[in-house]
Amino acid sequence: MPKQIITLPNASTPIAPFVPGTLADGVVYVSGTLPFDSNNDVVYPGDAAAQTRHVLILIQQVIETAGGSLEDVTFNSIFLTDWANYAAINQVYAEFFPGEKPARYCIQCGLVKPDALVEIASIAHIGCK
Repeated sequence: MPKQIITLPNASTPIAPFVPGTLADGVVYVSGTLPFDSNNDVVYPGDAAAQTRHVLILIQQVIETAGGSLEDVTFNSIFLTDWANYAAINQVYAEFFPGEKPARYCIQCGLVKPDALVEIASIAHIGCK
């Protein structure tokens, strides 16, 4: 089965050569998603919770555009710039994944823009219902 590119209406042009998501064989792969607005500017500087919410809403939109929901997410990769933001990120994360949690990992690292505090990439299996 060929892959299908998943884009969002009114989305910004990515700052690197990638697309927001791809769908192949019932699996949605969501690219690393940063807290960017439509101009690729960081939203909510200094607020890890608000940035996490923004990122997860974008991820949700990509998965829903592909025909799935956050309940289909099986794995998340979380990148944060400071462990001091871990609790705030987890609090918002739990709002988006209230039931059975997907597998995940979380690492501290530098991100592409200094004001970005969190980046999340996801995998969702929407063809396995």
